[in-house]
Amino acid sequence: MSGTHQATYLGMPAFPAAADASTRNTQLRANLRHATHTIRAKRATAVAELDDWSSLRAAGAAIKDRSLRHLDHYLEQLESAVTAAGGHVHWAADADEANRIVTELVQATGEREVVKVKSMATQEIGLNGALATAGITAYETDLAELIVQLGDDLPSHILVPAIHRNRGEIRDIFAEKMAQWGRPAPEWLTDAPADLAEAARLHLREKFLNAKVGISGANFMVAETGTLVVVESEGNGRMCLTLPETLISVVGIEKIVPTFQDLEVFLQLLPRSSTAERMNPYTSTWTGTTDADGPRTFHLVLLDNGRTDTLADTVGRQALRCIRCSACLNVCPVYERAGGHAYGSAYPGPIGAILTPQLRGVQSELDASLPYASSLCGACYEVCPVAIDIPEVLVHLRERVVEGGPVSVRGTRTVIKPAKGHAAERAAMRAARWALDHPRVLRTGQRLASRTRRFHPRRLPGPGRAWSDTRELPKVPEESFRDWWQRTRGESGTEGRKTT
Repeated sequence: MSGTHQATYLGMPAFPAAADASTRNTQLRANLRHATHTIRAKRATAVAELDDWSSLRAAGAAIKDRSLRHLDHYLEQLESAVTAAGGHVHWAADADEANRIVTELVQATGEREVVKVKSMATQEIGLNGALATAGITAYETDLAELIVQLGDDLPSHILVPAIHRNRGEIRDIFAEKMAQWGRPAPEWLTDAPADLAEAARLHLREKFLNAKVGISGANFMVAETGTLVVVESEGNGRMCLTLPETLISVVGIEKIVPTFQDLEVFLQLLPRSSTAERMNPYTSTWTGTTDADGPRTFHLVLLDNGRTDTLADTVGRQALRCIRCSACLNVCPVYERAGGHAYGSAYPGPIGAILTPQLRGVQSELDASLPYASSLCGACYEVCPVAIDIPEVLVHLRERVVEGGPVSVRGTRTVIKPAKGHAAERAAMRAARWALDHPRVLRTGQRLASRTRRFHPRRLPGPGRAWSDTRELPKVPEESFRDWWQRTRGESGTEGRKTT
């Protein structure tokens, strides 16, 4: 079956509209609440086992920062090492170029089917759709990605793409759709986890044994040796990485680390933060090709697609530290209620709210809304294993949305205009700044607000309605702090000072 009908994020509404719809889905909210609470509780236990977790976290951030500061050097070192080991390196400036390169590489083999390891980079660029347009069918082999593909759905979580589905829904998807993609589901299939896993195993084993081309991403790339690393829990990834004759890996340029020793840090941080395991059941590494084992041909496609533009932003670049553990999603109150689809991106949750607007820009209504998809509670920063200050970047991107300003686009410094729909916000902030710069004006405004407080509405009109739809305006006190201070501790407040 062709992947032409695979859903995409094109045409997604802005986050507020998408979230308004998804939060009304009680089954979705129940699925998300159960899954995220379970994962984050297990993660907390796994992290608490390590006395040096804070030191590991700092080390991970430092390694990533060093890699990003010298990214050009490490990428060239990686290219030399991969080539020396028998691999082929391709550079893709954007999604279109990456899709073209991969499509041509598959076509050169004469094959019309490929198996895929779970890869967020290929989801980011829409590779499955591009291959389908060329008559090539891509079969997802990660269990959760398989569920998403069979259900003509979209991933909604970084670690567990089908987190929005429960066992009953998965059983129905397998029973109805598996036959269209290959081996049908067994007649005896129930919603028991063991039965669902066995049905997927039987279905996928057929794909693994017949596929000549595999497509993967990578969790890390080691510059000094040219080694790529994939960590997973199922073993399906290892089948994709070892059985096909040709392996094509599409990897974001930020996934690089300088040395093999650096992996020591991340192979402790990633499993505990993602699956709450001490180590991943399957950690696959490969360096080029060998005549005795694995694929005969290896291609590495290094993907930019907005990453160097993100690197040019001194505040936003910390998003490139991300190791895709999903810990921030599991603690986010917004994600838990809205779900991943509302973000309209391959990268949902708090990390998606800062990464997507930098990779794609903030010109569209959807991308301009993502920095506001947060309560700024800071829980995401607290659990991030590489110490990405997500709230700081969210505020930084909100300023970009409202004010516009200089950014890097395809390596060229340019000035973008403020996003539409924020004129009232800009006016309010400028008025506030002016008032704060003029103490007499501020005092007069405070006194006026106190004296007219009986007439204040409980809800804001116009653009402010969205804010007050879910909360009442705070009551204005009878007396401003400035007046209270002057009355009790000012020059005429001698008696007040003695009594207090």
